[in-house]
Amino acid sequence: MKLKNNTALITGAAQGIGHAIAIGMAREGANIGIADMNIEKAEAAAEEIRALGVKSLAIKLDVSKSEGIAAALDRFVQEFGRLDILVNNAGITKDGLILRMKEEDWDAVLDINLKGTFLCSKEAVKVMAKQQYGKIISISSVVAFIGNAGQANYSASKAGLVGLTKTIAKEYASRGIRANAVAPGFIQTAMTDGLPEKVKEEMKRLIPLGCFGLSEDVANAVIFLASKDADYVTGQVIHVNGGMYM
Repeated sequence: MKLKNNTALITGAAQGIGHAIAIGMAREGANIGIADMNIEKAEAAAEEIRALGVKSLAIKLDVSKSEGIAAALDRFVQEFGRLDILVNNAGITKDGLILRMKEEDWDAVLDINLKGTFLCSKEAVKVMAKQQYGKIISISSVVAFIGNAGQANYSASKAGLVGLTKTIAKEYASRGIRANAVAPGFIQTAMTDGLPEKVKEEMKRLIPLGCFGLSEDVANAVIFLASKDADYVTGQVIHVNGGMYM
């Protein structure tokens, strides 16, 4: 069990990729904090994780609001005693072409995806620096590197995560903190399941491996970075995209 006795706080973990990361880490022995705006789904996810034989705590959290993040981290540390791993997964989309994109839609996406990662990481390093150990893993996206029509806000936020990750890695390496990112490509989700077959086939043509990835593929990369196997890896981006970007 690669993460036995580790503690991990995962934002946006009540569903989707975050949920897969939480389940995967729990199966590797980590105690899990589920931080999510939807507390009902977070509680359900925490119950599912406890059934795997580890501890889990659901925390209601809006990552764009700094006042709640310190309290959430304090509650997590009170419950588990330490914070070994932070996974910045919380994210939203509000798509639209640049000429039609509302300023509030730009702000909302940047607030959750980028500012939220900054605020959570800022609080996490306070705890991790005292421990002289910690892993911060942020979920970026393939569109951070290739762009995507209709996603100026999302692409910018995910590109910003890369610069933020590298800066955290440089600032806190001397304190035993590693910071890395995972950049998924097209992942099979409820959203992609609902697309017309023609659209899905067109998307798959952009992927050398010819298929969408699974949430578990992303989770496996995160688990690697969180484990001792990646203790000499920091400031890096692992691309999980089937060859869509190389």
